[in-house]
Formats: sequence, C-alpha cells, structure tokens
Amino acid sequence: MPDLTQRQIKILKCVTEEFIETAAPVGSETLEKKHNLGISSATIRNEMSSLTQLGYLKKSHLSAGRSPTSLGLKYYVRNLMTPKTLSINEEIGTKEKIWDYRNEFEKLLRETTKELADRTRSMAIATTDQGDIYYHGASNLLEEPEFYNIDVTKTVLSLIDNNNYWFDIIGKADLSPSSADDRVIHLLIGEDLGMEHLEPCGFVYQNYQSGPHRGIIGVMGPARFRFQYVVPLVDYLAELISTITR
Repeated sequence: MPDLTQRQIKILKCVTEEFIETAAPVGSETLEKKHNLGISSATIRNEMSSLTQLGYLKKSHLSAGRSPTSLGLKYYVRNLMTPKTLSINEEIGTKEKIWDYRNEFEKLLRETTKELADRTRSMAIATTDQGDIYYHGASNLLEEPEFYNIDVTKTVLSLIDNNNYWFDIIGKADLSPSSADDRVIHLLIGEDLGMEHLEPCGFVYQNYQSGPHRGIIGVMGPARFRFQYVVPLVDYLAELISTITR
C-alpha cells in the first residue's frame, strides 16, 4: 500500500465523511468551502486526482465529484476514524434487551440480531457453526438511497435464502492476513461481496464464541455505513454474547 502524504490523508478523510453523510460524490469546491484545508480548490482537485490514481477514490459517471473506493473506506476505518464510544445508557439498554436469553442460545442470537438491526437501521445477520443464519431488519435498507436501485435491493434480498453465500464469503475473509486477530473487525465492501449488483453495499461483522457455539454477527447495508457508530456497536454485541454465556 503506497504511503499517503498528510495532505492526502486529510482530503481522503474529508471526502469519506462527506460521502457517508450525503451519499453523493464530493467535489473540490465542497471541500474548500466546508473544511479548513488551507489550500486552493485547484490543489484539492489535483490531490483528489492522485488519490484516484492510487485507488482510494473513484470518479462519478454523473458528476465531477469523487467518492471513496472500498480501499478508501477500509483505510478510513482502520486508520482515520474515531469510533464513537457507547454511552453507559446504551450499553445497559442493549444488555437489558438480551440478558434474559443468556441461557437460551437460539433466542439470544435472535434478540441480539434484532437489537443490532434496530440500532443501526441496517439488516443484521448472525451465523452459527451449525449452519444456521438469522436475519432482521431487511426493510431498513429501503430507507437508504443505494437501495432505490431495484437490482441492488433484489440482489440483497435474494441472499436471505442463500445460506451458502454467507458462509462462502465469511470463509474467504477469514483466510485474509488482516483477520489473524479475531478481534479485528471484518469489512467486506463492494467487490469483496462478489456479486454484480453489490458494489454500493458493505458488510461489517465480528466473530463471537458463546459457550460451545461460534459464529459471526454483523450488518449489511450501504458501503457508506456510519462506521464510527456501527463498528463499536458490532464489536460490543459480539463481545457481549461471548461473555454473558460463559
């Protein structure tokens, strides 16, 4: 991975956060007006062009703006993002929702999946080592602009009946060098998902071990997740179902 200059890093961070907020490609004029970068619009355009050549940004077909690629989004999450710490009330509220099911694994996983979907407004997914998959919140996807495209929505909804797909992509992700540490959050974005119409989508998940059971829990949604909130919440819930059943 090429080294980025501090200026390029700052521009990539700004573009990514604008894109997450607006779901629209970001232009140099927007960055100049909204962010104190201390450089001209022309210089910003040149740096955005360089970031595009390096694979961190991509040019929109419909505008002069740029948006982050899967590489850019992963770089943002791993290196630039400041995770939002869950408040005590959020932690307690979440724990209360699933605590009564700690001795009933299937109900525990169902309730945790529901809680994750409700809090992230995405489609939550959990798997078990027995080959079961639990889903909740598919209708949440319809609120996001990426899913106004019927082909994208149909493809994601078709995956609800395709257990083999999820175990296949999880298996491939678990073989990657970045997953050597079980507590590193897993990010599958765009082309990582391996299907034609899933380019604007993302899947964020974490491993859990609940007693003798192992699996993953995560969320499927637009590639521009509110990562600052989603990543620590997925992490927290995976850790919670791993610990309350010990």
